[in-house]
Amino acid sequence: MANLIKYAALAFVAVHPAFALAQDAPTPVAAEAEVGRVTLNADNIFVNETENTVTAEGNVEATYEGRLLTADRLIYNRNNDRVRATGNVIIIDADGSERYADEIETDSRLSDGYAIGFSTRLPGGGTAIAQSALREDDGTYNEMERLVYSACEVCEESSTPTWAIRARRAILDENSQMMSYRDAVLEIAGVPVLYFPYFAHPDPNSGRRSGLLPPSFGTSGALGVFYQQPYYWAISPYQDLTISPKVMGNVDPIAEFEYRKRFWSGDLFADFSVANDQDFTSEGDKFGEKELRGHLFASGRFRVSDNWDWGFGLEQMSDDLYTRRYDIDGEGDDRGLYQSQPRRLLNQVNLIGQGPEWYADASLITINGLRARDNDDAFPQATPLGFVERQLDFGNLGLASVYGSSAILTREEGVDSQRLSVGTEWSTNRILRGGILLEPFADARFDAYELNDTPSLTDTVNRAAANAGARLSYPLYRPGKSFDLIIEPTVMAVYGTPGVNDPDIPQEDGLLYEFSEASLFESNAHGGYDIYESGSKASAGISARALWKNGVSLTGLAGRRWRASSDSALDETSNLDGTASDWVAGLTANFGTPLSFNTSVRIDDDDLSLNRIDAQVTTNFWRLRGRARYYRLNDSVTGGESGEEGISMRGDFRLTDRYYFVYGRDRDIVDGRDLNHTIGLAYQDACSRFEIAFKRSEAVDRTLGPDDTLTFTFSLKTIGQFGIDQFGSDDTN
Repeated sequence: MANLIKYAALAFVAVHPAFALAQDAPTPVAAEAEVGRVTLNADNIFVNETENTVTAEGNVEATYEGRLLTADRLIYNRNNDRVRATGNVIIIDADGSERYADEIETDSRLSDGYAIGFSTRLPGGGTAIAQSALREDDGTYNEMERLVYSACEVCEESSTPTWAIRARRAILDENSQMMSYRDAVLEIAGVPVLYFPYFAHPDPNSGRRSGLLPPSFGTSGALGVFYQQPYYWAISPYQDLTISPKVMGNVDPIAEFEYRKRFWSGDLFADFSVANDQDFTSEGDKFGEKELRGHLFASGRFRVSDNWDWGFGLEQMSDDLYTRRYDIDGEGDDRGLYQSQPRRLLNQVNLIGQGPEWYADASLITINGLRARDNDDAFPQATPLGFVERQLDFGNLGLASVYGSSAILTREEGVDSQRLSVGTEWSTNRILRGGILLEPFADARFDAYELNDTPSLTDTVNRAAANAGARLSYPLYRPGKSFDLIIEPTVMAVYGTPGVNDPDIPQEDGLLYEFSEASLFESNAHGGYDIYESGSKASAGISARALWKNGVSLTGLAGRRWRASSDSALDETSNLDGTASDWVAGLTANFGTPLSFNTSVRIDDDDLSLNRIDAQVTTNFWRLRGRARYYRLNDSVTGGESGEEGISMRGDFRLTDRYYFVYGRDRDIVDGRDLNHTIGLAYQDACSRFEIAFKRSEAVDRTLGPDDTLTFTFSLKTIGQFGIDQFGSDDTN
């Protein structure tokens, strides 16, 4: 702002040296002056040699290197080397930032000066209005009095923004790009809410800055009244650390940390905490010995070469319920090649390589359980797991692959095993007369096991298995005016090696497997290595796809699988037991953004009852935005005494342009309890979001029971997010 006025005024004086002669009255000159890239335009320009001033009046415009200044009047006083602009002063910089003032005065260098009735708009989204502003230190230090700052649009029709910070004094340091306030008050819709003796935040257009982050505070039945104040430390351009100490009324303090670092070859992330206290219940009652407790979640991935990466995932916790007691997020996040099951801690180190025709990986894995009945000594530890595959293209003769897999599993209690598997797969396709598609295929695999501590005391088990067969399909295509239709009936027949599953082989990777429509036409439908779908089998199914011209689509697949003989290694939960599977089907309907739907079902092969359904709908139509899921599994699918049934819903309904009704629910229908139930009201505009919600959880896990929560949170653009929580405990089940 200052430099622009300086160059405009001084350039005009330099371009008119003839007016150095003494004159008794102001003398009008040309209404436009230009030196190099500096241009000054006005309705009238005067030089007064008596007062030694240069004056521009009426629609004054000065431009220099993409910057523009406008004012009603501009005066340059050559006696004291001062420049003054008055009346609707506007400065627009090349970066888009805008500054306004009723009046400014500064020296000829315009690095130091003051402004009356000052305001500014920043490119990152923010408006500051001050009674007066003072610029010092070559224009990099800006001190403002009686300031109001907001990221909301402020217009003449509505002078009260959604939120604003009103301060007695504020400083904008353009070197550090920080704004700091003294005696600041946060106002919501013009109503004072919070007072800060001192408050600071980065300029909205700045990069990362160290400093205090918005706090969280409230009350909890377990923790009591609590306050958590995060501090963000920008250690370097490539790493940062967030330190979040938390003080609580019922229990001793806890400190949480979040560390991130970017290397030239990868990145590292760590989330950890530490506390020194006794254990406690959801009512805040302490028990047991006081000791050091904490958790550590960390991950990293680094490039070794163009084709190779290595990474790790680390999950450790002092107590099974530690993160739930202190309400710490992050459990179950993806931290590597493998993802853990709910309430399991997975530690892994991975090496991954990939090229145009090959892939390889190796992993070391340990597992710890957080459930009440878990026994860590019975969990297998992989030392290591490995897989390698090479693709081979034989042109018209088809595609083939060769692969190898190994697993060394050890445990304190149970069977130790070492497995080595090698195999090959081949397939090709031919189009027969009439458009029939023929796809012959073959695969073979050899598995070698070394076992310890098996019930039968078997030391080694070898297995060789192979499949050969073909898929035959007849795609039928009917184009139409409104939609195109494709129907494709498919059959598959496979001859396979019978009776290859040895009862001494431990089942490690197939315990949770279930045959579905996704593997309907696979030659070996079982997804793991320890179980092989042996013997001859056949599948039949039909797929259909309707595609409308406006992009709407409907896709479905249904079918069934038959086996020549049953295999005792394949239980009912896998849907491969006996000689016939249940009917399986999937349906997907995509109506674009307004609505999408997909479901997967399993229908009993005897009485056609529904054994499993998993359906999900997503919508963003009119005022409603959300998703809902319903699932039901009977006991034949779960393998337990009872089945599972539940619903999960998340969404919001726009009541007006800015108000929303928020709803969420996770309900266990079998046990008749809500794992989570949320009802709330939200307000959202371009610069803020406010939400108040009541949450009810009826989940019970040992010493932690049902919980009620009333939360109030709000986030402010360019400032951060605040939160107020009120909690209550309930002893009922």
